[in-house]
Amino acid sequence: MSTIHLLKPLAVFILALLTNTLYASAIYPIDRASILAGSKFDIKVELNSEINLSDLTLEMNGVPLNSVLGKKGDFIANENGKGSAIIFRDVELKKPGKYDLVASTAQERLQVSWDVYASGPRRVKNVILFIGDGMTIANRTTARVLSKGIQEGKYQGKLAFDEMPSTAMIGTSGSDSLITDSANSMSAYTTGHKTAVNAMGVYVSRASDNLSHPKVETIAELIKRKTKMSVGIVSDAELQDATPGAMVAHTRRRADKQYIADQLFSSGAEVILGGGSAYFYPQSTKGSKRKDEKNLIENFKAGGYQLAFTKQELLSAAENKNTKKLFGVFHPDNMDGSLDRLYLGKNTVQQYPNQPDLTEMTKSAIEVLSRNPNGFFLMVEAALIDKFNHPLDWERAAFDTIMLSNAVQIAKDYAKTHPDTLIIVTPDHTHSGSISGVVNDDKPGPLREKVGIYADAGYPNYPRADAMGYPNKIDVSKRIAFFYGNYPDHYETLHPKLDGTFVPAVKDQSGKYVANPKYIQLQEDAIHVGGNLPVHQESGVHTADDAVLNAQGPGSEKFKGFMDNTEVFKVMVQSLGLGSK
Repeated sequence: MSTIHLLKPLAVFILALLTNTLYASAIYPIDRASILAGSKFDIKVELNSEINLSDLTLEMNGVPLNSVLGKKGDFIANENGKGSAIIFRDVELKKPGKYDLVASTAQERLQVSWDVYASGPRRVKNVILFIGDGMTIANRTTARVLSKGIQEGKYQGKLAFDEMPSTAMIGTSGSDSLITDSANSMSAYTTGHKTAVNAMGVYVSRASDNLSHPKVETIAELIKRKTKMSVGIVSDAELQDATPGAMVAHTRRRADKQYIADQLFSSGAEVILGGGSAYFYPQSTKGSKRKDEKNLIENFKAGGYQLAFTKQELLSAAENKNTKKLFGVFHPDNMDGSLDRLYLGKNTVQQYPNQPDLTEMTKSAIEVLSRNPNGFFLMVEAALIDKFNHPLDWERAAFDTIMLSNAVQIAKDYAKTHPDTLIIVTPDHTHSGSISGVVNDDKPGPLREKVGIYADAGYPNYPRADAMGYPNKIDVSKRIAFFYGNYPDHYETLHPKLDGTFVPAVKDQSGKYVANPKYIQLQEDAIHVGGNLPVHQESGVHTADDAVLNAQGPGSEKFKGFMDNTEVFKVMVQSLGLGSK
């Protein structure tokens, strides 16, 4: 090779550095990806310079990639001024084994290795996946204290998922960050692939369009393509929110809620229940958040779904043995939590008094889905645990953890007569809360001195829980002292927020978040707590702490020790036999 030819790549590299246009090259799926045999996914190769297609060599296990895939990719000569790229859509690798993909040009060489695994035969008829969004260990502990009681160091009962035989610690980090959000963490459960913060069902590439990134098939899509099973999606958040959205959507931005609403309809899921009605109505409808005149409510109706907009309509529709498809939306936004709906009547309960409980949605979903003799996959999200952990409102998070336990018990009761059901209960990620003692109003001194620790803590005096597991009073004289590890500036009152969800911080004139003065006005001895998060952050954030997963039923024995979140998908698809043999 001549000196001129050797210097040319170097010159291109230096020129790119000088003009600040050098972009990292990449292959998607990323290195060490585990891929279900027979699942569909996109392969994308991104180069950091502009080339001719003839200058690119692609080989998989030493064989030209076109030959292995039986198709040619779409070549992009210059992708947004960042270099050339090629993408192969809807790829399937049906044979298990190790796959090495090498992309090379005169200037660069990229290589990734993938593990393609099979599933074997189907072992279960049904899978029910419960997501306690953002549920950390302290949420479970507070829920157990409030609902079961504790005496002389022993709890008087257990939560429904405490008694499941299999337990694993789940790592939740994404492809781009130690700290995850609900979009990419749930996407790991539904696709078996890692992705980045705010993304679902895609690998985050340098594509400029949110919907053009390389896609990976979700478990809902696999089930619909390969089986005659039914699919159910239940959440007490907006149905377009990250967790339910990751069941069906492929987007770089979880904020694409109109698109996610469209995908929920297109998914063919037989049961869809939750909040977020504002994205199902046409733009001309009052309260709609759509940007077009598409009426998804009418589309669901025309598609043979029974519709429900109140608790009563939900229960009636589910009890009707002719109901095989059910769509219900009960709030234009996120639904209200159990503490407000059942006891305080705050937040938006007065405007929407007929919202169902997560237990009622779970029971209704199982009733409808179980009418399919081929089995079902149901995802149930207790979304508001996370929505209350963010603003440091631990009491509301505890009540919704109790509600999750009640919903799980319904599934366990179903499994008693349907033992071929795998039940999984897991957070998608965690928060930072911990119990540090007991607040005793009778202790003398300023507010912080009322926190009892160690032997001085004793036990709280919440009243005995009712039949649903909730104490009917939470502002008692001896309360759990619960503190979060990350927070904005705020006033700590050491009291439950009886007038609505805690709003710890508000923007000042400079745009920074400062402690909400409302709480010092309500309680003169409230403690000002200087935040440990950046001043642009208005609430607490997720943590990288391991999530605790519990499971029962066939296949649950695979959950043990420490596991990556993508392995939850692997257990589910192997239990359902969704991989090519």
